[in-house]
Amino acid sequence: MKLRAPALAAPYGQLLDRFRAHSVANLGDALDRLNIVDGGIAPVWQGAKAVGTALPVLTVAGDHKAVIAALERIRHGDILVINAFGHDGRAVIGDNLAQRFAAYGAVGTVVDGYVRDAAIIEGLGVPVFARGLTPAGPFKNGPGAIGEPVAIGGVVVNPGDIVAADGDGDGVIVIPPHRAQEALTSVREIVAREAALDAEVDALRNAGVR
Repeated sequence: MKLRAPALAAPYGQLLDRFRAHSVANLGDALDRLNIVDGGIAPVWQGAKAVGTALPVLTVAGDHKAVIAALERIRHGDILVINAFGHDGRAVIGDNLAQRFAAYGAVGTVVDGYVRDAAIIEGLGVPVFARGLTPAGPFKNGPGAIGEPVAIGGVVVNPGDIVAADGDGDGVIVIPPHRAQEALTSVREIVAREAALDAEVDALRNAGVR
């Protein structure tokens, strides 16, 4: 098994670090509440978090031939974003693929479809977000596509888009690179504003206001 993948250029890696400091909810506000994946796609385990660059995969419902092929396309820092058409009859990934993604350099996976082996995935600490769970395994017939735009949860995802996934209840958001600096500037203002509001509430509480 390949254990290393090409590293992201340093400036882009640093950009991702800046997004890791913020919640998906605040990032959504910073992008005018657009580009937020619908709430049906949720963490497989509570607390899973990932920020990375999108490697989109399109696969036939209930089939993961293209998902397996995507292993060779992973760069360090990627998040696999898999459009499996929300199909609930078969899982397109399980614990084996989830840990292989991590070994190849991926930081997480978002699936508009179903997965399995949730307890093992949680034990491995691999961030996976999906529409649901089923024990039924996939077919391996294809076809599929890798590295082309896909839609998940009502949002179009392009290769290289920034994906932030927060397993503490806030879900998944997609940030186009050309809006990255705008989003970071806006989210800092939002955080500062919320901190001021929190301080105001604390002052009222300390003053005994009910």
